[in-house]
Amino acid sequence: MGGLAHYLEGDGLATTQISLIREHSERMRPPRALWVPFELGRPIGVPDDAVFQTRVVMAALDLLSAEEGPVLADYPEDAPEADDITGWSCPINLAPLMDEAETKAQRLGAAFDDEIGRLRPWHDLAVEARGRTTVGASGLEIDAAGRFIAACLERELPASPRPELSTPEVLRLACDDVKAFYLEAAAAQPGRASSHDLAEWFWGTTTAAKVIVALRALCVDNEDKGLRGLVGILVPRAQLHRIG
Repeated sequence: MGGLAHYLEGDGLATTQISLIREHSERMRPPRALWVPFELGRPIGVPDDAVFQTRVVMAALDLLSAEEGPVLADYPEDAPEADDITGWSCPINLAPLMDEAETKAQRLGAAFDDEIGRLRPWHDLAVEARGRTTVGASGLEIDAAGRFIAACLERELPASPRPELSTPEVLRLACDDVKAFYLEAAAAQPGRASSHDLAEWFWGTTTAAKVIVALRALCVDNEDKGLRGLVGILVPRAQLHRIG
């Protein structure tokens, strides 16, 4: 959107936008952007809170009064949590996270593969109930996506399974697929879970999250520009406290 904003401004149309990933806006330098500290997919906050959402939208529109840019403003409030959902916990006992001394790619990959297998029946139920899924961006079956992600922890990156895309590009899409698979599977289980509950479960208890956090560490200061570009994407800002 930041790139599109530059084209629109060039034609004389003033623009403003909401940014969920500040690092992207810092690089793109859109004419006007409001960074919000919310979950990905929720640029104006939690559902059914019209008062809060209106404040966010008005803050973004207020940037149109800036005489010149680029302007990157920070929204000062955190999104409130939905207050009608409490006490959810995932009923599946996934394997405990391993100690750092055990986090070799092969062992993580095996635990990762086991998790996916145990969550698959729940994901099948989710797809049946909703009639759709957001999994599939990578073009890989979810098992293959998990194995590809784990293989990227090895000393040498695997070749891209999609010739038209680079390994970092497929890695980003595979991680997106895994996150979607886990969250859709968890949401299909008994009880009602808030997005906060689901995020805490995924990032705090699963091997998948441990693999993704380990990948992020490998991307920091990596000589591969594509991998460095994943640093601000793999782990959401709200979960960065889990990085040792």
